Amino acid sequence: MSGSTTATAATPPDFPQTLGHPRPLWMLFMTEFWERFAFYGIRWALVLYIVAQFHGGNATGEAPANQTYGAYLALVYAAAIFGGYVADRVIGYQRSILLGAVIMSVGLFLIAVPNEQIFKLGLATIIAGNGLFKPNISTMVGKLYAVGDERRDSGFTLFYMGINLGAMVAPLLTGWAAERMFGGTPQLPAYKIVFIVSGIGMLVSLVWFWFGRRQLGGIGRPAEGGESKQRVLLTAVGAIAAIPVIYFLLALGASVLQWVLTAMFVALGGLLLVEGIREGTRQRDMVIAMLIIFAFNVLFWCFFEQAGSSFSFLADKIVNRDFGGWIFPVGWFQSVNSLAIITLAPVLAWLWVAMGRANPSIPRKFGLGLIFNGLAFLLLMFALTKLVDPATLKIPFWTLFMVYVIQSVGELCLSPIGLSMVTKLAPMRLVGFGMGGWFLSTGIGNNLSGIFASHVSGETGMNIQSALGGYTFGFWALVIPGALLFLIAPLIQKLMHGVK
Repeated sequence: MSGSTTATAATPPDFPQTLGHPRPLWMLFMTEFWERFAFYGIRWALVLYIVAQFHGGNATGEAPANQTYGAYLALVYAAAIFGGYVADRVIGYQRSILLGAVIMSVGLFLIAVPNEQIFKLGLATIIAGNGLFKPNISTMVGKLYAVGDERRDSGFTLFYMGINLGAMVAPLLTGWAAERMFGGTPQLPAYKIVFIVSGIGMLVSLVWFWFGRRQLGGIGRPAEGGESKQRVLLTAVGAIAAIPVIYFLLALGASVLQWVLTAMFVALGGLLLVEGIREGTRQRDMVIAMLIIFAFNVLFWCFFEQAGSSFSFLADKIVNRDFGGWIFPVGWFQSVNSLAIITLAPVLAWLWVAMGRANPSIPRKFGLGLIFNGLAFLLLMFALTKLVDPATLKIPFWTLFMVYVIQSVGELCLSPIGLSMVTKLAPMRLVGFGMGGWFLSTGIGNNLSGIFASHVSGETGMNIQSALGGYTFGFWALVIPGALLFLIAPLIQKLMHGVK
């Protein structure tokens, strides 16, 4: 087997098997678990912390907090483009993951400093590190399987469970610690401990991959001629130099950033299309199909990512969390999505295989994802219209709980399938770059999610009327495109030339 990434993608070695899958899958599973622990450990706290620390707790800070959160997430995913390219062409996947983990750890500890400029610098550092880490570990999962291996979708779904295990445990632990340690209370959590615990989790991810990567053999090593350590040093210098640029992009604001991200997406799509054309008609059509699905992916994440922005304020202000004197922590809602994914992922992984020829095509799975996401907003519309308690002006706890569950079904129809789709449809030489395109489309949706959440909160903070108006729009913006995608799926499937 050649050491090149192209060769390993085409002919993976005969790995020892564990539970029916290549053994390195489980090492990558745990590496991703700890990275997601770190990432989701801070997710629930960011908008609440920004309002409390930098806006004196005033509800007028909700809109800028939502936009900062959306811009942060958008740049996290946009940075994946460069991380994918670096792994493809410069230092390989393994070294990209290690370097990204180091940089991300530094950023997580920086945001614990209660200074707005240092906080944003920390966010920019997390973004730079995550860009090197996130797309490349997902790409390596695809490289463990031959192109025609029927276990690939199942493997990605299992890997997705690793993501969600980390995402489930992190809010429970950091939410509890924030309210019980360093003088934290349910009214004013100690957010500093949230960020420190998450930084420790990222260090665990780094150590886990450092010792576990020997299982991979040649998978993810630099392409022939790219083994030089000098390349790693130059990449590290480039990543550090990028941090002030990312800081500047965060400071631009979500509206200006949207134009930047859109231009990046158009440029990336053009590069992938040129490569597809170079490889022939079949590959060209597959790239076109992939780009169409990317566009629908933007819509999904625009509304799904309310979980870390407007849903946090909804839980804090409008959801009844009182259980006989014990207040359910806001951060714990973030674990509902992950718990649902862990519970339902094996069911759907089994279902896709059991359906055989009746297994829905990739475009139809995406259509189902949009529709289920829309149904979650329909439940919120019903709750805000019919279930508001006149005494407390709050909606029942179970409604927001079930919103996360319903959204999780949509996520399972779309997100793990999307990761697998890129490894099947992207040009072989630019699989990491294609994965970066997937994350960029997700990032554009995340930036839009912050803009949308700022409108839900309005100028004076979230209330029942502003939430109802915003979530009604979300329902129609998801269900109509979802139904359209379901109908045109055969046309997109034709462009995919038999890829399922």
